[in-house]
Amino acid sequence: MSENQRSINKTEGGVGVRKSLLLLILVIATLINAETLVIKGSNTVYPIAQLWVEQFQKMYPNVTATLEGAGSSTGISALLNGTCDIANSSRFLKAGEVEQMHKNSRYFVPLVIAYDGIAVIVNPNLGIDSISIETLNKIYTGQITEWSQVDPKLPKKTIAAYSRNTASGTFEVWLEKVLKGEKLSPRIQMLESSQAEIESVAKNQYAIAYTGMGYVTSQVKALKVEGIDPTIENVLSGKYPLSRPLFVFFDLSRFNNMWPENNVIADYIRFILSPEGQKLVEKAGYIPAYGTSK
Repeated sequence: MSENQRSINKTEGGVGVRKSLLLLILVIATLINAETLVIKGSNTVYPIAQLWVEQFQKMYPNVTATLEGAGSSTGISALLNGTCDIANSSRFLKAGEVEQMHKNSRYFVPLVIAYDGIAVIVNPNLGIDSISIETLNKIYTGQITEWSQVDPKLPKKTIAAYSRNTASGTFEVWLEKVLKGEKLSPRIQMLESSQAEIESVAKNQYAIAYTGMGYVTSQVKALKVEGIDPTIENVLSGKYPLSRPLFVFFDLSRFNNMWPENNVIADYIRFILSPEGQKLVEKAGYIPAYGTSK
């Protein structure tokens, strides 16, 4: 090999090393500057949070956000044990959760981020338009088991009643507003998600279930409850009897009980409460808690 060739090889080798070092420096810098945001909780809030996370990561490309929607209780538990930054919830904190929070010297800030009506859904072919809280109570406690008991004009067919599982905040609100302290019948089929409820009711002409209004599709029919439709106006006015707020919680004790201002959690909160964030609430089929500057 000539001296010129060896010189060229050394030069090329040096350039290669410099490129590798530069690439390594860039990777390290990216990792140092990267931030994570872990969000867990409500299946009801999940469609809203999906839209939020998608847009937020476009705004802050250095942030890696993960999102789970297994139920309100799972999100609050994760906030208690420090395995999430944000807990989505379709209910407020239970007394036991507040007690545990105080015991651990924590302070969870509740933010109302939207309003929702729990829609009572049936198959569109059933032939029913309205139902009362009393009738729902009797179906879900097992006192009514056939549709003809609801209305003699309905078929004498067994009611296939579905419910969200016990980790769900929607389930907790249903217990409070519909069962009112009574026990859920063992006949009720528990499902893991709101989407599973939609699919189950769509497939079964004699089914009934309940879900956040943002999940309702043309595959199912949302009934009037006590003669009131689950509309935006009726939910905001409180006329619809199964209305409720939706929440996001974060742990203020992580910031010495001072409101966070310059971190990823603060950026996320500002975004979801902004007009742009609230427009995504509306896009997901829910009711914004704040103005959207239309």
